[in-house]
Amino acid sequence: MRRLLKCLPLLLCLCCAYAEEVTEEEIGRLHALAKQGDAIAQSALGFCYARGNGVPEDDVEAVKWHRKAAEQGDAASQSALGWCYKIGEGVAMDDVEAVNWYRMAAEQGDAVSQLVLGAFYAKGEGVPEDDAEAAKWYRMAAEQGFAPAQFNLGSSYAEGEGVPEDDAEAVNWYRMAAEQGFAEAQYSLGLCYDGGEGVPEDDAEAVNWYRMAAEQGFAEAQYLLGLCYAEGQGVPEDDAEAVKWFRMAADQGDASAQWNLGVCYDGGRGVPEDDTEAVKWYRMAADQGEALAQYLLGASYASGEGVRKDDAEAVKWFRMAADQGEALAQFRLGDCYDGGRGVPEDVVTAYMWWNLASAQGDEDSKLRKDELIERMTREQIAEGQKMSREWLEKRENK
Repeated sequence: MRRLLKCLPLLLCLCCAYAEEVTEEEIGRLHALAKQGDAIAQSALGFCYARGNGVPEDDVEAVKWHRKAAEQGDAASQSALGWCYKIGEGVAMDDVEAVNWYRMAAEQGDAVSQLVLGAFYAKGEGVPEDDAEAAKWYRMAAEQGFAPAQFNLGSSYAEGEGVPEDDAEAVNWYRMAAEQGFAEAQYSLGLCYDGGEGVPEDDAEAVNWYRMAAEQGFAEAQYLLGLCYAEGQGVPEDDAEAVKWFRMAADQGDASAQWNLGVCYDGGRGVPEDDTEAVKWYRMAADQGEALAQYLLGASYASGEGVRKDDAEAVKWFRMAADQGEALAQFRLGDCYDGGRGVPEDVVTAYMWWNLASAQGDEDSKLRKDELIERMTREQIAEGQKMSREWLEKRENK
């Protein structure tokens, strides 16, 4: 027992898998203890082999030692073994077996395992999907003060998944996690203040929470903080500050931030006007499927601003956005078909796109459609309406 207590600080550190480099002598001591059946030493060895700390990295050997410790009830190794089965590291991937080991650790009160087990139930991986069971496990971990579980429980209340929908209760759990510095909870709490969900609407308070998450590098919060500065919502309007936050999020691949940064370059807001730079950011967002960015990129090709004028390329991007239901792109695509720009002239297809856009309230499309009708036969109008219905049905069935 004295020998075990003497080794305990090292062993506990290893069990957390964050130890500094382990010496050959320490590995020898661990092996000696592990071979005597000491579960803590077995668990520590499992982490050493998993990380290549003091020994060659060996996932199979890691699983071997974790299993020995787990079978003696070591929660850290039970959780680690669950992870190995989840990702197929050292063993064949097996969600059912992963759930089995995570449950053992969770039932001992391991908060991380409780959170993960809740996620398995939420996704229906290894167990039947069960939102109530997911919320149960999230709550167990959340009540231990585990911030990620508090956030997940808040999300369950926000969506009414496994618990009655309750925005105030969602805010309660988001706040607990946010006050521990959990960035996603800070962002979500900002959204609650932004929309007045569960708390009185308060733009300044929304900005406060967005900023906390943004300063931790959370891209969605950086984008929304930039938007607040661009619109003067909760902070004084400041285009340069908006650009700063848009750029941080855009550099992380946030599509909304990318196209907004493009708009800033397009209009010279917060940065010198630069059409080429605008197109660069529109393209990044468009390539991710962002409909408004696809429309803006199409508009750049149509006008020849920041890129060589190319009507066919404009039509390509307008079509991508229009197929997602973007009314501005539907209007422009109709215009291309009506004028034969980038596509053969086709008044029936022009009618279809203007009909779809006008149904969304686009007044320009309604005016152009009404003018077009005067040049169309009844048969053409009927065909345009049929094409509109078929497009809507196809989109609904996607």
